[in-house]
Amino acid sequence: MAKIDLTMHPERLERTLQRVRERNIIIPTYEQMRDPSRIPDKVKEELKGIGLWDLHPRNLFRISWHNEPKPSGGLFGGVNYIEFPQSLTGTPARIVGLVGKWFPTGAHKVGAAFSCLVPRLVTGQFDPTQQKAVWPSTGNYCRGGAYDSALLACESIAILPEGMSKERFEWLESIAGETIKTPGSESNVKEIFDKCWELRQSGQDLMIFNQFDEFGNYLWHYTITGSAMEEVVKEIAGPKDEYRGMVSATGSAGTIASGDYMKQQFPGSYIAASEALQCPTLLNNGFGAHRIEGIGDKHVPWIHNAGNTDFVVAIDDNAIVNLARLFNEPEGKAHLVKNGVPEDLVDNLDLLGFSGISNVLSAIKTAKYLEMGENDIILTVLTDSMELYESRLVELHEEMGEYTDKQAAADDARWLKGVTTDYMEDLTYVGKKRIHNLKYFTWVEQQGKTYEEIQDMWYRRDFWTELQAQIPEIDAKIEEFNAKAGVL
Repeated sequence: MAKIDLTMHPERLERTLQRVRERNIIIPTYEQMRDPSRIPDKVKEELKGIGLWDLHPRNLFRISWHNEPKPSGGLFGGVNYIEFPQSLTGTPARIVGLVGKWFPTGAHKVGAAFSCLVPRLVTGQFDPTQQKAVWPSTGNYCRGGAYDSALLACESIAILPEGMSKERFEWLESIAGETIKTPGSESNVKEIFDKCWELRQSGQDLMIFNQFDEFGNYLWHYTITGSAMEEVVKEIAGPKDEYRGMVSATGSAGTIASGDYMKQQFPGSYIAASEALQCPTLLNNGFGAHRIEGIGDKHVPWIHNAGNTDFVVAIDDNAIVNLARLFNEPEGKAHLVKNGVPEDLVDNLDLLGFSGISNVLSAIKTAKYLEMGENDIILTVLTDSMELYESRLVELHEEMGEYTDKQAAADDARWLKGVTTDYMEDLTYVGKKRIHNLKYFTWVEQQGKTYEEIQDMWYRRDFWTELQAQIPEIDAKIEEFNAKAGVL
């Protein structure tokens, strides 16, 4: 039941193959996204003349954590990451964040969207010549979906809340076939689902790729983000160091799936799920609105492996907006340098968008709770960068006035060095099952899942490993598809 459907539809597949021949499209495998050394030299040669965000089908091969950090012509190297020193975090633990800015679109969600679309494309289930791809999202996922659709010559509809940053909407206007703004902001996920039901009943020929219940989202992060994390640990760990775990906002429960991979490689490591204190759904069955864009809430995603989650961490959104100023305003950066934070690190703090700041704070909080020391490694993900939030900085400047050294010192002391271990839950079996059971109200009562499915997800021991085992089968389908298309 967890498995991704790989049933072949030959008639539709033939039309799809004709489209990719016309558009000169080659589709990368999971193995090539994990290890770019497996990408054909012909493709790498072409990439030397292509910008990172260009609407060129070869940029499908840049759906990888290994891109050179440059806006155009880059190839591949090691995983992009930042290690945050104690002078910034206030804890001796080795906190490391994978950098999402160097994906096409500036965010790693382009990979999750690819993984939802491609299995249906290469099997003929989705027909790009006749159907529209619908991308419901609270931010970056619909941007990634619209981008992938454009690269794969598909019509797209992007759905996201009207309260998201204007950078997202301005870019979507030139990429997506249609952009739909739903009421509310980050927390208003149900309104997005309601719009999906409306589209289903509209009579249009479309397919909805809902990141919150698409196992392709889980699978991409499990294998691609997970293996990138493993690579970073092997690179940085000294003989006395120990990988302790990873932290991620739950969001659509895609990114946090990388923790499942890491637990298999490092038994005994943990997974901490993070959310906004103003909307503590996992922590307290709570609800509300908040300003940490890109994480979604007020429900538990269908694809969240709740039984494998060890901690819940809630972060005050006031910390995020104030630290965004500390990390990006000139007075804030000067304060950090004056207080011992390396200048080269300060110059790169714009690699943290709002959810990235939240993830780092969650890692600090977890490290303090577990009393981690200098040999303990904890990983997180910087999903996007301040490039997607520049308008928010302008709004904060207008709302709060000039940013001063005094304000920087206060924000550093309160929101960074003053991180505490309140608003956390160390999950027991009962706590994990409580979170899993919350899925019922969204997915069984509202979205058409069954009682048997939700029970299987908790009680079947092979539910998640059966899904993970499909990666070689999907890669084989992609290779077969590329061979039939004959573009490579």
